[in-house]
Amino acid sequence: MRRRNGIRIDFVRILLMTLLSTCFLTSVAQYSGFKPVGDLVGFKKQFATEAKKTQSIKSNFEQEKNLALLQEKIVSQGKFYFKRENRVRIEYLKPFQYLLIMNGDQIVTRDNQKENKVNVKSNKLFQQVNRIMIDCVQGSIVDSKDFTVRVFENDKGWLLEMTPVDKTLKDFFKTIVIHADRKDYSVSSIDMQEPSGDNTLIKFVQKEVNVVVSDDLFKTN
Repeated sequence: MRRRNGIRIDFVRILLMTLLSTCFLTSVAQYSGFKPVGDLVGFKKQFATEAKKTQSIKSNFEQEKNLALLQEKIVSQGKFYFKRENRVRIEYLKPFQYLLIMNGDQIVTRDNQKENKVNVKSNKLFQQVNRIMIDCVQGSIVDSKDFTVRVFENDKGWLLEMTPVDKTLKDFFKTIVIHADRKDYSVSSIDMQEPSGDNTLIKFVQKEVNVVVSDDLFKTN
């Protein structure tokens, strides 16, 4: 993985998207099986209501990183934990081990016995990450000033197409599409398209919402 600003770039993407939370799609016709949401106001209201119900998430994840120039696919697996307020643990287990913990203003990464600590307030990008995470938790991400958002639906769930408008975020993403389950509005997959043509697909499996998650998982010291 590439490094930028002292932290792995893919983890910045995951932190931003996991709590929202893609394939690169630029028109409605490309979203096979989906149609524009009929009642956008009603969706926003229900989305915010359901987001506030989410106190914790525990899930396995599978990630596919597709490198356009090399025609290479990198597959990895790990575990994801979330707990209010603004506590996230992303633990890669295969084919390498890497840990990222975000607890309030503190971010800790551990890789091959090396540990790095970053304060969110010291970096503009991390401040944006924190703001977007708060929008996700509060259910107001659909009205985020950082993205242009379009919402689609089918009988199984929702699809959010997010195009960044902020210059810093444009360096990381071209378009992001998020799939959410209709039953509880929780994220089932995230596909992120980069300006380079690479993309990262994350699927959440064996997801559990509002289960007991220990505070010890989010310790940063």
